[in-house]
Amino acid sequence: MELKELVEKNLAERKILTELSGKPGQIPVISAIGRSLAEAWENSMLGLYYFGAELRTEYDRRDQNGNFIDLPSRDCSMRMIIIDPLGEPMVHRAFPGGLEDLEEYRLEVVEGIKDGWIRNPNDPLDKRWEYTYHERLFSYKANGKIFDQIDQVAEQLAKVPHTRRAQAITWQVWQDTRIEHPPCLQSLWFRLLPVKKSDYLLNMNVRFRSRDAYDAAFMNCFALIFLMKKVAELIQEKARIIQKNPKFKVGLGRYVDESDSYHIYGHRLEDFRNRFLRQVLNRSFEERTWTLEFARAVFDEARPKILEKIKNQ
Repeated sequence: MELKELVEKNLAERKILTELSGKPGQIPVISAIGRSLAEAWENSMLGLYYFGAELRTEYDRRDQNGNFIDLPSRDCSMRMIIIDPLGEPMVHRAFPGGLEDLEEYRLEVVEGIKDGWIRNPNDPLDKRWEYTYHERLFSYKANGKIFDQIDQVAEQLAKVPHTRRAQAITWQVWQDTRIEHPPCLQSLWFRLLPVKKSDYLLNMNVRFRSRDAYDAAFMNCFALIFLMKKVAELIQEKARIIQKNPKFKVGLGRYVDESDSYHIYGHRLEDFRNRFLRQVLNRSFEERTWTLEFARAVFDEARPKILEKIKNQ
């Protein structure tokens, strides 16, 4: 049986919903659902690969005659739904990178270990990063002021658990339309839903304008789930004080991750087929994933080395 036939048979058993796929001039809209991050990301990649549109990108390479070297990308608008964000198995083995890279990225987004890499905007010779997601979320600069949006979100929800206004953004319209690498992540939106008295689940919606589905999306989601966990803990801490209720509890509800452009670059398609598709077709789900419990030992061992590396750069 050919690879395409094997995958088509495999797709029939998955929670992938498609609209507008194959219609000229219409970006396909795909929803991929999974109980855990590993399952949802895997379904999103299969949905993108088989139902996404073939589109050129501004990064496709050309030869000296102007002919494209790279294949077109696969692209769609994606909604990824993770029912249990910390559910096991959480880590997919086919994401490009290793567990140390995953922990380093989590520390970058959640703890801000690379905020010191941000350039001085008043120094034209400073070629370091223009921002980090952590910096935009925890130290958003506007009108000469600095806003900790995550603390504000937690404060809002601790005071009014049913508010619809708890969101954090990254986009800075006065500069991001003209910088070389504007933020892909656009916003985080939070909502508390009661399970029973004083017992809530935090739901989070994430929106990206553009997303490298194969090389970045898994790591993005992994880090943002831990940011979601941090927000839940902060809400709980603040609410117990504000509401004078030591029993106020916040757990994690569903995570919804939306990308306007969710894509695999053409030059990465061969690696995707060899690394990702063959794992899906030839290994059991348990064999192509790791539990967070397993990964924690690697994270714990890697963390001091990561922090030392960042300190010395």
